[in-house]
Amino acid sequence: MKHSLIDILIRPGEFFQAANAEKESLKIPGIIVLTLGIVSAVYAYLIGGLTGKMMAGLMPGMESIITVFTIFGAFLGIFVFWVIWAGVFYLISSLFKGKGTFQRTLEFIGYGYLPQILGVILTIIVAMQYIPRVIVPEISSVASQDPQVIQDAVKALMHDPVMMEMTQIISIISIVFLLWSANIWIFGMRNARQLSERDSALCVGIPVVVYIIYIIYTMTGI
Repeated sequence: MKHSLIDILIRPGEFFQAANAEKESLKIPGIIVLTLGIVSAVYAYLIGGLTGKMMAGLMPGMESIITVFTIFGAFLGIFVFWVIWAGVFYLISSLFKGKGTFQRTLEFIGYGYLPQILGVILTIIVAMQYIPRVIVPEISSVASQDPQVIQDAVKALMHDPVMMEMTQIISIISIVFLLWSANIWIFGMRNARQLSERDSALCVGIPVVVYIIYIIYTMTGI
């Protein structure tokens, strides 16, 4: 490859023009997504620890079970979202008569995940500063017989002032780095599907904006 991965971050147009002339390959994008999955699993471990601590009284080993499922879900979820984003962009680009294979789209979308690795690392740093100060309500095995007790405990955790502040900061970080990825994806789709600048911007921009609105809604509706 003539261009380095740094070019994805600062010169995505030149990077994808060069990459488009080469044979399709998911190797490097796969490594990028794998790396993102690993750092996301680390973040999930930190957050899952809060839920696990809250549910630890339900039964022996519950804390470990919740933490493991949270880590696995975060890791697997990155790969699922990779395919979903690529699929959504591919389908929308078809409305603009885009050309090019789905594998090429999947490849270029994978490259665009590079900024989010930096974003998740930053969220881990933020989480490590906030999590020790979060007050976690604990549910006993007796109290767990009442579904309302569990619901109230979850609500209390999510509305803890420290938890709310952390969630808002992390949501903002997620939006910023998603927008960075979106900018890269626009150049990626333009080359992968042979679209105009306008069409590639619409192809990527519409679903990304919808997703950001969802993030903001979730952040303000805690």
